[in-house]
Amino acid sequence: MNYRSNSILTHIPQNRDGESILKQALFFTNALNMRIFLLDVIKTGPAFLHNPKSKRNQIRHQGALNKFTEFVKKSLGTDIPNNIILRIGWGKIINTLIAESERGGYDFVMIDKSKHANNEHFTPADISRYVSKSYCPVLSVNKSYPVTEINSIVVPIDISQHTKKRLYWATFFAKRMKAKIHIVSALNIDIEERKSLAYKNAEKLKTMLEKRGVECEVHILKVHDQANHTAVLNYIEEVDAGMVIIRTHQESRFTGKKIGTFVSEIVHGCKKPVFTVGGVTQKYDLDAI
Repeated sequence: MNYRSNSILTHIPQNRDGESILKQALFFTNALNMRIFLLDVIKTGPAFLHNPKSKRNQIRHQGALNKFTEFVKKSLGTDIPNNIILRIGWGKIINTLIAESERGGYDFVMIDKSKHANNEHFTPADISRYVSKSYCPVLSVNKSYPVTEINSIVVPIDISQHTKKRLYWATFFAKRMKAKIHIVSALNIDIEERKSLAYKNAEKLKTMLEKRGVECEVHILKVHDQANHTAVLNYIEEVDAGMVIIRTHQESRFTGKKIGTFVSEIVHGCKKPVFTVGGVTQKYDLDAI
C-alpha cells in the first residue's frame, strides 16, 4: 500500500509571471491542505552540472537560493510559511522537472501552460512533452485564467482506458474541493446511448465514486460533425467546470509516444486547470482519502 507524500512541486520563475503562478499554486496548496515545493531553474553551462558540489558552485547555489527566497517573500508580502519549501535547479527547465518527478516525493507537479511573455518560451510541445514524460501526475494551469474555487470537475473517459487511477484522483479532488464530478464521454457512432460501452464504463465509474460519497453525474456527448475533443471542451465551458481530470495513455511514458491528440487538445484548449494522470502513478489506497 502506498501513501501520498502530500506534496506539490511547481516551477516559479522570478518575474511577474512567477507571481501569478505562485498565487494559483497557493490556491491549490491551501484548498488541498498540502505542502508545496517551489522550484526556480537557473540556466547554466556544463561546468556547473559536472561538478555541482564544488565550493564555488555551492556558493553560487546558495546565492541563487537567497535571491529566490527574497522573491517569494516579496510576492507573499510576509514570511514564508512552513508548508512552502524552496528549491533551486540548474539546467533546462523541462529536463529538470522530469528529473525532479523521477526523484519522487511529490504527488503531482504543477506547470503553467499559458503563453509566456518572458525568457521561458514554453511551447505547447514543451508542455505536452512534460505531460508524457513526467513520472507523476501533472496539473497544467493557465495563469491568465486563475481559479479561486472549484465546484465541478469534468472527467472525460473513453472505452480503452482503465479507471482506477482517475478514480483515486477524482475522489481526492472532489472531497477536498467539495466538488461535483461530471463524467463525460464523446460518442461518435449512431447507437443508443445506454447501449454504448462508453455509457457502461461511465456508469461503472459513477457507481464507484458514489460509494465513496462523491456526487457525480454521467453525460454522453453526441459528436456528430465535430471532433471528440471539441465536444468535450464545449461541455467544460457549458458547465463552467473548475478543472478537468484526464488519463494519458499508459504506454506513453515507456515508449516515448506522445500523449495523443485528444489529451493534447484538452490540455491546451481548456482554460481551466487540467490534471493529467500518467501511467506510472502510484497505486494509492482509496480508503485513505
